[in-house]
Amino acid sequence: MDIATLIGLLVCFALCIFGIVWGNGISAVVSFLDVPSALITFGGAFMCILASYSIPEYIAGFKSITLTFKASDQNVSNIIKKVIDLSNVARKEGLLSLEEAAAELDDAFMKKGILLIVDGTDPELVRAIMETEMVNIDARHRGKIGFWENLGAMGPAWGMIGTLIGLVNMLQNMSDPSSIGPAMAVALLTTLYGSLLANWICAPVGAKLKLRNEEEMQTKEIMIEGLLSIQAGENPRVIEEKLKSFLTPAEKAALEAQGGDQDG
Repeated sequence: MDIATLIGLLVCFALCIFGIVWGNGISAVVSFLDVPSALITFGGAFMCILASYSIPEYIAGFKSITLTFKASDQNVSNIIKKVIDLSNVARKEGLLSLEEAAAELDDAFMKKGILLIVDGTDPELVRAIMETEMVNIDARHRGKIGFWENLGAMGPAWGMIGTLIGLVNMLQNMSDPSSIGPAMAVALLTTLYGSLLANWICAPVGAKLKLRNEEEMQTKEIMIEGLLSIQAGENPRVIEEKLKSFLTPAEKAALEAQGGDQDG
């Protein structure tokens, strides 16, 4: 589980509650709850997004929030070590021996690349096929990211719509001065709800999904470069040094500490 997402969202919520109750007591929370404001802001934002997507896309977009709570399974160092192991196998036993090694792999993308190589596919065609798949995976991921970015944009917009509705209702009852304050407070709640939707939920979720996508695209680039280098018959040490260029200095040090260096 990605504890950072959980901690971040919970602490943000706690800080908002702290700001509400500080000096006013827990009873002040009730003043920030208003059903019509919530219906206008959340209902309007969600329904506008529904109008922008098909129902399956809409449901899939909401489900993607669960990905932000899962720990990333993209371990660049492990991918590089796996590529180096495969290069050593290919160097000692030939490319055809990789077919047996592919059967033990869990990653479908790497397995596909190995099988293309074993089948004697032209290197340029291997690259084209794998990059096409990578582009389509990236497009699907960006669709989920765009869902949350669009929802985040709708939140403040519908919050402002709710505020304007509240202000119109308030101005129509100016003859009763005692109702102006409460009516103004309700009008402003819609703006608050819209800001919370955008900045407490949508922005962090969209940013985390974008980070996960970047991590996955990097590992797939490493796989492509590594497998094509194996197909070209390059020395395992040369392949390792090439793939290390994708790593930060800290990641390189960690890889070497785990025994990342292989004898060519």
